[in-house]
Amino acid sequence: MNIAIKQLHRDFVGEVSGLDLSKPLSLDTVKQIEEGMDKFGVLIFHDQDITDDQQIAYTKNFGDLELHIGSNVLKADERRLRIEFADVSNLDQSGEVLKRGDRRRMFNLGNRLWHSDSSFRVTPSKFSLLSCRSTPDTGGNTEFSFMPAVYDALDEGIKKEIEGLITEHSLIYSRGQLGFSDFSQEEKKMFDPVRHSLVRTNDFTGRKSIYLSAHIGTIIGWEMPEARDFIREMMEHATQRAFVYSHKWRVGDLVMWDNRQCMHRVRPIGDTGEKRDMRRTTVAGPGPTTSQDGHKAVSYTHLTLPTNREV
Repeated sequence: MNIAIKQLHRDFVGEVSGLDLSKPLSLDTVKQIEEGMDKFGVLIFHDQDITDDQQIAYTKNFGDLELHIGSNVLKADERRLRIEFADVSNLDQSGEVLKRGDRRRMFNLGNRLWHSDSSFRVTPSKFSLLSCRSTPDTGGNTEFSFMPAVYDALDEGIKKEIEGLITEHSLIYSRGQLGFSDFSQEEKKMFDPVRHSLVRTNDFTGRKSIYLSAHIGTIIGWEMPEARDFIREMMEHATQRAFVYSHKWRVGDLVMWDNRQCMHRVRPIGDTGEKRDMRRTTVAGPGPTTSQDGHKAVSYTHLTLPTNREV
């Protein structure tokens, strides 16, 4: 069966129809979705009433599941969802809306910055899959920028300048932009910077893209002020409205995007007390984008889980 994909933006984003993601998919259908991700970067599936187990099963069609350890400031008794999920909601472990000054909420405000999921890991992620279980009436849209189009629009001189550059990524850098510096020594060690290539190439399409993220703190071999100014310029270029698609969520949406080709950010929601229950599974990438110069990689895909799935 050929799946139907309708392009929603000049450069990217496909809306998929005719699939029920709660059911097993054929290898051919999975291949078509993979090819759609290479081409469109973002795929949108409406009306997907799926359970957590079904979302996990669907995600595993595309590679190893990334376990969500080392990516937040949650304590052991504060986790609301299973370890297979990144909880990008506004809810605490009891399902209530986080208080305005809650440390977890302050940390999660970093999701409003343009970023690529898990670029702070030695092995960054491949795909993210976000399921909308509840959403406020207003606000909370997710915006995406398509980095191959961003790269193509660069001057040739800039393309030559950025080829071969290595950047340093950490959650400490992104949260520091918002003035969040309340990290324990254990968290600082957990968020130790990692290195990534600034230019990446899609093996299927052959297109190059800029691997940008708010998690970038410097460029190896550059003085930090110059590096941060350069990255800021790249960010301004990459997030021009012509490159951006904004998705307005509705319950039952599942949106998956390619972190190797896209940046994204969530937009603010009003202080209305409405719940935003969003559950993200993540496909791990195939490996590091560059040498880590002695940094030891930690696998977040094959850890032994406690039987009660709590950490």
